[in-house]
Amino acid sequence: MKKLALAMAALALAVGGAGFAQVKAQDKYPSKPVKIIVPYAPGGGTDITARLFGDHMKAILGQQFVVENKSGAFGMLAIEEMARSKPDGYTLMVGNVSTNAITPVLFKNKLKIDYEKDVVSVARFNIYPSFLIATTTNFDVKDAKDLVAQAKKNPGKIRYSSAGVGSFPHYDMEIFSRRAGVEMVHIPNKTGAAGMLNDLVVGDAQVAIINSASSAAMIKAGKLRPLAVVAEQRLSGYPDVPTMAEAGFSGVGTLHWQSMLAPAATPKPVIDTLFKAIVEASKDPALKEAFDKQMVSIKISASPEEAKTWLKGELDSWKKITSEVKVDLAE
Repeated sequence: MKKLALAMAALALAVGGAGFAQVKAQDKYPSKPVKIIVPYAPGGGTDITARLFGDHMKAILGQQFVVENKSGAFGMLAIEEMARSKPDGYTLMVGNVSTNAITPVLFKNKLKIDYEKDVVSVARFNIYPSFLIATTTNFDVKDAKDLVAQAKKNPGKIRYSSAGVGSFPHYDMEIFSRRAGVEMVHIPNKTGAAGMLNDLVVGDAQVAIINSASSAAMIKAGKLRPLAVVAEQRLSGYPDVPTMAEAGFSGVGTLHWQSMLAPAATPKPVIDTLFKAIVEASKDPALKEAFDKQMVSIKISASPEEAKTWLKGELDSWKKITSEVKVDLAE
């Protein structure tokens, strides 16, 4: 009887262990497709980043990373959907400095969540240089100095596009205008870089500050002309385009970034899995080549903890900027 009891106990333990192992296998993250919400229409820098990293993370983690474009309301719709989703790692967001550092500051009272408590950065992906850029459609300027001269001759006549009221291109152009002592008209576009490009190419707007990834094709096609670059040094692909500092506007312009974000209550093992996959993806030569073609520097956060500290620093920085530079949010 004793031997029978021991055998039964061993069998129960084996069955229980197998059952536990099965549950753990089922719980392995990710075990189904992951949704990435992008707060813009397809085609802009943030959308490009989400799709490039999503494709590589699929190869690493074995599940689809499906991009869902949800533009509008300064990114608030995307932020709220992500933050209110089940914190299990299956609904994420890829946002940028406009939607995830400026919007939470400017529209804190309109957001239906507490951004700083409900949202966490998994990792920063990269740093995008931007161009002070002009259309070639019925508009002939050679450089930033020429733009300022024309704006002074035609106050209130030159139109600049942005990715919406309160976006970083809006602030950057306002700061540029004030530094240059000129008056230009703001044309906000709620669909991000793709909409800005359309404004410029058709001539609805003459100038803008827009990221290099989104504008490269139109520059090559001769539809747009870069006047200066927002970067620490000239870009190898555009050696004749001066930096903003060289053009006489040191400190003007935002280094554009993208980050993956998740609900703050997402379990640490899930965050760690995503972070490790992002780091591994960033080492793929094909991914690096894709970003190099757009003059984009991959700069992954050192750790998930550093990503949290970094995002807080970005929010604090924009709290200061928005308190010093007032823009009309009712446009």
